[in-house]
Amino acid sequence: MSRRSLLFSPADEPALLRKAPETGADTVCFDLEDAVAPSRKADARETVASVLADDAFDPDCEVCLRVNPDTEVAAADLDALDPDARLDAVMVPKVETPDDVLAVSELLAERSRDVPILALCESAAGVLHAEAIAATDGVDALAFGAEDLAADIGATRTTEGTEILHAREQVVLAGAAAGIDVIDTVYTDIEDSDGLADETSFALDLGYDGKMCIHPAQVAVVNDAFTPSVERIAWARRIIDSAAEATDAGTGVFRVDGEMVDAPLVAQAERVRERARAAGVW
Repeated sequence: MSRRSLLFSPADEPALLRKAPETGADTVCFDLEDAVAPSRKADARETVASVLADDAFDPDCEVCLRVNPDTEVAAADLDALDPDARLDAVMVPKVETPDDVLAVSELLAERSRDVPILALCESAAGVLHAEAIAATDGVDALAFGAEDLAADIGATRTTEGTEILHAREQVVLAGAAAGIDVIDTVYTDIEDSDGLADETSFALDLGYDGKMCIHPAQVAVVNDAFTPSVERIAWARRIIDSAAEATDAGTGVFRVDGEMVDAPLVAQAERVRERARAAGVW
């Protein structure tokens, strides 16, 4: 499964929840945290519960729920759901240590829900502990939250993003070391599609597997950036086909288009194949 795009949808907006999968997002995340005012939490839980319990709601994408960071509130978030309601994943915000993840894992186990956890690192402590968080049982992806991080450390957000670059790279390294997905921060200017495309391309260069979106219009731009070009797909096919032939011949290093190829390049080609399959172009 690929998570090129993760679209947040406010949990107190039933029409938006139902329409979210139509955007083409790989993951839709019903948000009970930042997108919902404290006075609306109870209503939002009822709304989410109603949508997820509806047999007619059966999208092809991953359906995730962002619970609140406080364990007692997160418990209430999960208790609102029908035990048989669909839920594919849970996002835990404000994760600072493995214990934050384990607390939610226990809540899920108590409710007989065996679903992956997406851990959102969006503070100084969360970024510094990203390696341990990524290695925690149940964590299937790390997400990076630049806006909350900047607020936490007192940084000024800039177009260039140099103030959060080290943290952004550290989260990638932590996810890669654990062999899990890594999802990049949101792009807050919903009207700047060109800027979003450039930033998503940069996230791809850094090693991210996907990007979080806060508006439906962002999904297509993000998906497109994470969809390999025709030329890149053709390159990956040649590498993978040649790798199979080399394996049969007992060769570890081989040549493709004048380029010496070994295991790291094969791994790159396989990642291109995974992203192309997610886009339906392989």
